[in-house]
Amino acid sequence: MADLDLSLATADEAGLSYVSDEAVGITRRRRGKGFSYTMPDGTPLSDPGERTRIAALAIPPAWTDVWICPAPDGHILATGRDDRGRKQYRYHPEWSRVRSEDKFGALPAFAASLPRLRERLDADLRRRNLPRQKVLALVVRLLDQTLIRVGNEAYAAENESYGLTTMLPDHVDVDGACIAFDFTAKGGLARNVYVSDTRLAKVVRQVSELGGQDLFTYQTEGAIADVTSTDVNVYLREVVGEGVTAKHFRTWGGTVSAAAALGITRPPESDAQADKAVLAAFDIAAEVLGNTRTVCRESYVHPAIPDAFRSGLLAELWPRSRATRYLDRRERLVQRLLA
Repeated sequence: MADLDLSLATADEAGLSYVSDEAVGITRRRRGKGFSYTMPDGTPLSDPGERTRIAALAIPPAWTDVWICPAPDGHILATGRDDRGRKQYRYHPEWSRVRSEDKFGALPAFAASLPRLRERLDADLRRRNLPRQKVLALVVRLLDQTLIRVGNEAYAAENESYGLTTMLPDHVDVDGACIAFDFTAKGGLARNVYVSDTRLAKVVRQVSELGGQDLFTYQTEGAIADVTSTDVNVYLREVVGEGVTAKHFRTWGGTVSAAAALGITRPPESDAQADKAVLAAFDIAAEVLGNTRTVCRESYVHPAIPDAFRSGLLAELWPRSRATRYLDRRERLVQRLLA
């Protein structure tokens, strides 16, 4: 419910209507070398202006089960399935812009909340057995360390791609202190992610032995319950309050990775050198997150980081950044840059 409230608020801020592709929309059918379109009332689409609007969406010809929003101000403009059967979306540009601004705008508060959150994670991970709070702390700690997506039950069912809360027992292997995740991520990307942590490895091994359908389950009143993305976000709200969600870990991780890469790069002597170094930093963030350079630049690296590198501020602050108990040197640098 909280995720829906946030989405409704985002649509309102963007001046858009919040829509669902479960509602009746415009459909597309192959006709000769092109396509025909049918309106929600079953009549053929004949309005030239509407055809122009749909053409501008650039829906790939290979998509099937295409749904097109009848209203030009819908936050989702079209959905369909690609040639691998995965559901894809075309979002309104204003929706994407506001979501991006919200994601970056929340980072200073997220950084300020991390010490309190990490302290609480340590406490919950010391609990006995496998109660809800301990397993949720495990999942959040892994979000923090691996930057794997939190996961979505519907997306896992539709696309057979996984995040932490939708991992299956077969997706993980524990060997001593090493936790190895081998799974298909969003977009069909095969990912192998490793963590070395004795305490976390012990708890992962314990949850994998509970016998749940999903990997991350907990004990409750003699039964076994799955951890969901909603559970994770509720836990985060309970610990640090409103405004922090599981999605912020990837944005923070991408931003910190890029900042660290630029922090050890010699100050540029020309715009060309600066451009080359910034692109390399985006590539490092992309490797960490399992994304592309373009996606990291647009959605996961705060624009203040390349700006600080170009201006020389990052080079000035990097030597003076010091780790604290719950924030490492890189994170302290980013916290100061975003303050």
